[in-house]
Amino acid sequence: MSELSTATAGRKKAKAHIRYAKSGPLLLIAAPGIIYLIINNYLPMFGVFLAFKDFSYKKGVFGSPWAGFKNFEFLFRTRDAIVMTRNTLLYNAAFIVLGTILAIFIAILLNALGESIRTKFFQSSLLLPNLMSWVVIAYMVFAFLNSDTGLIDNTLKALGGKPVAWYMESGYWPFILTFVYLWKNAGYMSIIYLSAIAGIDKSIYESASLDGATKVQQIFRITLPMLKSTVVIMTLMAVGRIFFSDFGLFYQVPMNSGAIYETTQTIDTYVYRGLMQLNDVGMSSAAGLFQSVLGFIVVVSANAIVRKVDAENALF
Repeated sequence: MSELSTATAGRKKAKAHIRYAKSGPLLLIAAPGIIYLIINNYLPMFGVFLAFKDFSYKKGVFGSPWAGFKNFEFLFRTRDAIVMTRNTLLYNAAFIVLGTILAIFIAILLNALGESIRTKFFQSSLLLPNLMSWVVIAYMVFAFLNSDTGLIDNTLKALGGKPVAWYMESGYWPFILTFVYLWKNAGYMSIIYLSAIAGIDKSIYESASLDGATKVQQIFRITLPMLKSTVVIMTLMAVGRIFFSDFGLFYQVPMNSGAIYETTQTIDTYVYRGLMQLNDVGMSSAAGLFQSVLGFIVVVSANAIVRKVDAENALF
């Protein structure tokens, strides 16, 4: 019996050794990403309890007294909570819908060009804005909107029109920020859909062409239905971050102008200002926790709806 047990244990060790020998190199390759994920995403989770403390630098993290839900109470008693939540949701909803439509449109156009030098040129040109930092883009926008030397105001003056104080008028910024976001990200997003289109069997298009289907009919009857699973997955991933905003877009591009906070204030910029300007760590932590919890609820709810409608396209 002991010899049999020893043999069995030996076989298990041999199998484990083979398994680790196969997965070891893969784990080594993934190690930098895993370490980054732990440091950047998981270790900061220990700071969640700061949302429930009246933090004092003098007393430190553990010495500061507990405040219960006081930070949340202060946050939601102000009008800022409504403004920043509304802006974050509406902007992200617009970005998801318009960004998806524009990215698919660009991908279809690039695919129609086929494999040529001009396709590579247009694809690189559309990708270029995504490689620029928000600081550079902010000054590019400033070159257009500056009330003194901006291109748009100087053009309006030359045509006899009245210049606009863009950084003082909040009503224009929903359109400006949406346009800038799409200009920067649509080209990058289109690469994913272009890859999905490239994976569609070409014989389907050939059969449709033989049956007399036009290019437009092929797009609506073949391309778009085939992209459904990709669109659903990308949308679910975007919905998971619907309570997060692109900090550079909403902080750098408006040049941190207080006159237009009504339409540029989001949860991320509010947390940053709460920490850097008001020096209120507890309130900033409360806003960040509120953001994360709502984002989790939204993505789980959206995934549940997708799973009921089409289980194959659900994330989990």
